[in-house]
Amino acid sequence: MTAAAWALQQAVFAALIADHTLATLCNGRIFDAVPRGAAFPYVVIGEAKEQDAGSPASEHTLSLHLWSRGNGTREIKQLASAVRGCLDGAPLGLDGHVLVDLAFLAADYARQSDGETYRGSLRFRALTEPQ
Repeated sequence: MTAAAWALQQAVFAALIADHTLATLCNGRIFDAVPRGAAFPYVVIGEAKEQDAGSPASEHTLSLHLWSRGNGTREIKQLASAVRGCLDGAPLGLDGHVLVDLAFLAADYARQSDGETYRGSLRFRALTEPQ
């Protein structure tokens, strides 16, 4: 059986890649590891945490990082809205597991020290159970 955290990441990636709005905004640039010289904007699957939620369930916290060099915060916030719309409450299919719930928790936005790059971070909570 696939580990719940990996099954969740695969399902999140597949949902993001398939989303029409995100395809328009970031041209399908959704990464687990960002290739050298990647064009902006893009989405990166970031940190994750998995913990026991009472046997046999697992609770996951997943971070997604958005990167933009758009003029101001408009582009990064449009990306964040699209990611949230794609994932919040989504009924994703997981290999070997059941996704009980996927919910948006929080978002943070920051201009980076170079003065032209913006980062957005979105956090989601998921609850999974073995199939």
